[in-house]
Amino acid sequence: MTRLSIALLTLLSAAPAYAAEPVALQCGHLFDSRSARLLDARTVVVRDGKVADVLAGRVDVPGAKTVDLSGHTCTPGWADLHVHLGSQSSPKSYEEEFRLDETDFAFRSVGYAKKTLLAGFTSVRDLGGDVSLHLRNAINQGLVDGPRIWAAGKIISTTGGHADPTNGYNAELSHLLGPPGPSDGVVNSVDDARQAVRQRYKEGSDVIKITATGGVLSYAKSADAPQFTVEEIKAIVDTAKDYGYRVAAHAHGAEGMKRAVLGGVTSIEHGTYMNDEIISLMKQKGTWYVPTISAGRFVADKAKIDGYFPDIIRPKAIRVGAQIQETAGKAYRSGVKIAFGTDMGVGPHGDNAREFLYMVEAGMPAAFALQAATFNAAQVLGVDDQGVIETGKRADIVAVPGNPVEDIKAVLGVDFVMKDGAIYRSPESAQPGAAQ
Repeated sequence: MTRLSIALLTLLSAAPAYAAEPVALQCGHLFDSRSARLLDARTVVVRDGKVADVLAGRVDVPGAKTVDLSGHTCTPGWADLHVHLGSQSSPKSYEEEFRLDETDFAFRSVGYAKKTLLAGFTSVRDLGGDVSLHLRNAINQGLVDGPRIWAAGKIISTTGGHADPTNGYNAELSHLLGPPGPSDGVVNSVDDARQAVRQRYKEGSDVIKITATGGVLSYAKSADAPQFTVEEIKAIVDTAKDYGYRVAAHAHGAEGMKRAVLGGVTSIEHGTYMNDEIISLMKQKGTWYVPTISAGRFVADKAKIDGYFPDIIRPKAIRVGAQIQETAGKAYRSGVKIAFGTDMGVGPHGDNAREFLYMVEAGMPAAFALQAATFNAAQVLGVDDQGVIETGKRADIVAVPGNPVEDIKAVLGVDFVMKDGAIYRSPESAQPGAAQ
C-alpha cells in the first residue's frame, strides 16, 4: 500500500486553478439530456464549480470570462459506467499479472485516467481493481487529473468464477497460496456473500460488482455458465443496501442474468445472451442494461490474431464478442433501460466515445446514445447533481464541433472538457487552466 501511495503522490499533475470570476460558455447548441433534444444557442454561466444560469442565445455576461463555443454543441459531461482504469489489454496482460506489482499498475492508471477525462468522460464507474480506490482518492485530492470515479474495488465472484484471482494458477501455487475467500472477493455461501460486501465497505468501495456468469477474458472455459445462486445474490444486494451501495452484475449467459435480476441488481453489464424472458424480467424489475459493445468488438477482433489471447480464451472471445452489439439493438427496441458503458481496459482508454457510434450502428438514435451517457447514467449512479446542464448542478460540460445528433461521429472530436467548473481541455479560443 505504501508503494502504491508513493506512486500516486509522485505523479502530481497541476489541476486547473479556479478563477475568481465566473465563466460564460457561449454554445452554438446545447443538448438537453433530460428530454434528449438539441436546443439552439445557449450561454451557460458557471460559478464556484456549479451551473449558475443557462441563458437563451449568445450573451455577454458582465464580469465573466467568455469561452466562444459558438461552432460547438455543448452536452453534460459524459459518464462511462464500465471501465477498468488499472489496466489495459495487450498480448502481455496475463504474464504481467505475475511480473508487475501494484506500483506499475498505479503509474499506468494515471495516464489512463487523464486520457479518459480528455475524451469527454467526467465520471466513470471503475468496476474492478485495487488501484481504482487509490486513484479515485488522488483525483479527489487534486493530485492527478481524471474523471470522478465510483470504484468497486475487488469484484465479488465464486470459486473458479470470472473474478477468482487464482484462475490459471497451477496446483502447487494454488496450494501454497491457499484458497481465496470473501476478503479476496471469492464467496461460496450466503454468509460469505455478506462478508464480501462488508469487506468492500471496509476498503472504501463506492459500488459493488459481481460476476453472475463466466467471462471472456478469465482463464477458464465458460463465458456464460451461472456462478451464483439467487440466494447469494440477494444476500449481496441486501447487504449492499445497508451501506447505500448499488450492485452491477457482469453477465453473459441467460440463466446467470435471470438470477441476477431476480436477486435485485441495479444493472446488467454486457448481457450477451439476453433473451425475451430476461428482457421482460428486466423491464418488470426496472433493471438497467450497460451493453459495452466496444469490448465485444475489441475481443472479437483481437481473438483473430494468433498469440494475442491464450487459446482457452479465443473461442469465447469470437463467440461472445460478435453477439453483444446485436443484443444491444434488440434490448433498445424492446424498451429495456440502457445506460452507457464500454469496459475500457479491455479496449484502449481514451477511445470510449466510439461506443456512441456502435450504439447508433445497433439502431439507437444519436440523441438516445447521448442521453445514455448523461441523464441515464446519473440515474444508474443514483445521483441528481450531474448528467444535465441545469442551474445548481455540477458544471461538468463537454463540447464537440458540429452537431452530434445529426452526425454522431462528432463525439470523436471533443475539444472542450470542463469538470466541476475546471477547464481541462479547450479549443484555441479558450485558455486552458482558467476555470470557475
